[in-house]
Amino acid sequence: MGVLGLSRLQFAATGAFHFIFVPLTLGLSIMVAWMQTRYYRTGDETYLRMTKFWGKLFLINFALGVVTGITMEFQFGMNWAEYSKYVGDIFGAPLAIEATVAFFLESVFIGVWIFGWNKISKGLHLMSIWIVALATNLSALWILIANGWMQKPVGFVLRNGRAEMVDFMALVTNPYALLKFGHQIVSGYTVAAFFVLGISAWHLLRKNETELFKKSFKMAAIFGFVSTILVAVIGDFHTVEVVRSQPTKFAAMESVWNTERGAGMHLLLIPDPAHERDAVEAVTIPKMLSILSHHDPNAEVKGLKDFPLSDRPPVLPVFLGFRGMVGLGFLFILTSFFALLLSFKDRIESAPMFLKILVFMIPLPYIANQLGWIVAEVGRQPWIVYGVLRTSDAVSKSLTMSQVTVSFVGFVLLYGLLGVIDIYLLIKYARKGPDIDVSGFLNRSEQGE
Repeated sequence: MGVLGLSRLQFAATGAFHFIFVPLTLGLSIMVAWMQTRYYRTGDETYLRMTKFWGKLFLINFALGVVTGITMEFQFGMNWAEYSKYVGDIFGAPLAIEATVAFFLESVFIGVWIFGWNKISKGLHLMSIWIVALATNLSALWILIANGWMQKPVGFVLRNGRAEMVDFMALVTNPYALLKFGHQIVSGYTVAAFFVLGISAWHLLRKNETELFKKSFKMAAIFGFVSTILVAVIGDFHTVEVVRSQPTKFAAMESVWNTERGAGMHLLLIPDPAHERDAVEAVTIPKMLSILSHHDPNAEVKGLKDFPLSDRPPVLPVFLGFRGMVGLGFLFILTSFFALLLSFKDRIESAPMFLKILVFMIPLPYIANQLGWIVAEVGRQPWIVYGVLRTSDAVSKSLTMSQVTVSFVGFVLLYGLLGVIDIYLLIKYARKGPDIDVSGFLNRSEQGE
């Protein structure tokens, strides 16, 4: 493995590790704000204790996400200097806005929320957590606008040997980026919903704080069911956009080698290593692939053989990643629906086996998110900016193998340590449960009224 391969592996490892924290932050910020809103409206201290308990887990996850995100950005200068020089005018703009607007709001108001208990009014304190939730999701928007441009470059010209922006609004309204953002945030909400469902189920099995965790369970079931449905709906629109913008990625997602009209969808398939046919064995739904990709049963679906070999992405990881992501998505819809049904019928405690399943399902939405990013990033290869700049041309020219090796080992060790710390703290405080005494967290406005 050379400098290019190891640099790609390093960025993939750090990116995947950072993305362990991002989805939970996106969803849990909304859920904590929702819980505090319920407390604000009802005065029920159960919701206050829920806010404090889930808020503590949110803060642990948020802190680790910030640390791992910052180190990722250094790699654009260290490992991918040619990329930064070539597209820095465009790629840097949304990242700069994310840092100066979204991250600034997050940082300021998360401090207000943490230290504002007992010091500011109840309404202002509630507003602070909603601003944190909004800023967290706004941060994801700008980052995905940057990534969406890499997937579908718009609003630029090639001039003086580099890409220069000529239409900022085209960048901001890029349909690929907006659909990717929508698909990603509801995927993050799904992670948070199953995180809350799983931990609530663990406590309900032990009959700890039954009232509190039944309310947490119900809120997570509602949040999760709505989110999983939206994941599927937005994912369908996003797939159509992938077909238009990145036909090679879509062909790899479905392992389509030969162009055909009324293409069927392979449910079970073993890709043919010789590329002489679509599959060694397949169970196929006739015309389904044309329907999903174009919403037309007779539409033409381009196969990989219509593209030069040098422009094709690796097929197997993209194909398997897409199948795994979609399969897990349907599982989440069914599971959250059943959880919602039990909640509204007040029969949560009568289904101990289902509660045990939910505990073990906590990692699955994380895995689905990682598979989604494998499809998105590996499926874009061999391009770092699709159709504009190849990954092989974007790596820093002055890097040596020893330099990349040292940085890669350093990142792995650092992230490994952070991962252990994160898992330890989350398990510790999740098992501990909510604090009993909340009197010290009441706001002055409540104490005086």
